[in-house]
Amino acid sequence: MASSSFVSVSSSSSLTQTIRLFSQPSSSFKGNMVILRPGKFHFPRLSNARDQSRPVVVTSMATAVAPMVEGNKPVVRFRLDNLGPQPGSRKKGKRKGRGISAGQGASCGFGMRGQKSRSGPGVRKGFEGGQMPLYRRIPKLRGIAGGMHAGLPKYIPVNLKDIETVGYQEGEEVSLETLKAKGLINPSGRERRLPLKILGDGELSVKLNIKTRSISAAAKEKLQAAGCSLTLLPGRKKWVKPSVAKNLARAEEYFTKKRAASAESAPASS
Repeated sequence: MASSSFVSVSSSSSLTQTIRLFSQPSSSFKGNMVILRPGKFHFPRLSNARDQSRPVVVTSMATAVAPMVEGNKPVVRFRLDNLGPQPGSRKKGKRKGRGISAGQGASCGFGMRGQKSRSGPGVRKGFEGGQMPLYRRIPKLRGIAGGMHAGLPKYIPVNLKDIETVGYQEGEEVSLETLKAKGLINPSGRERRLPLKILGDGELSVKLNIKTRSISAAAKEKLQAAGCSLTLLPGRKKWVKPSVAKNLARAEEYFTKKRAASAESAPASS
């Protein structure tokens, strides 16, 4: 049953005003009815923005739809804030030398005496107590396998077919300088000090004057067949001590005289 409530307010001047507040059903509510009027009201957010923006990583769809309880333990979702190793995958190392009660015995497996039982760095790798170690007992390899420079190139190789494609005219000189000028070779670094070597791949159609430090046997035959002139340049002499150079000069002089004597005696005997 709805009924209207009226409030009479008397002022000091004995004026009476009748105010109709609200039409409400009869109840035992004793509070102020003004706050119950309909209007705009915003409830406070129960969760902050940080919790809503936190990413949730789901490893599979089965995990997403499965219940969050596995056996008697709740399943924790995989997130960035709960990363860690699997239980039992990380174990603490043994703390040796902490007494018999630690469980490793009195000497902890290091023995009773000796350098290896003491604290400190121990012995270096390869040390055998003072005797000749293994890396000094075995024979050493020569060449590039032993760390020498035998595997490095000693010449700048040029084939006959490369010389043919450059376009030399008949009678021109083929040397290290002319090949550089024509752009066939461009040595750099260590190769700038290397001499020239002619190889026999290809053919030559013109007669040329070849000046080189070394030449292969096949290239020499092809150059002679083509009528080219060949000049072998002397190599760099190896430095020797003055006493050794003196003995070499004496030996060269001795063998020169011996060859001359044998050449003179050959016609006389015939």
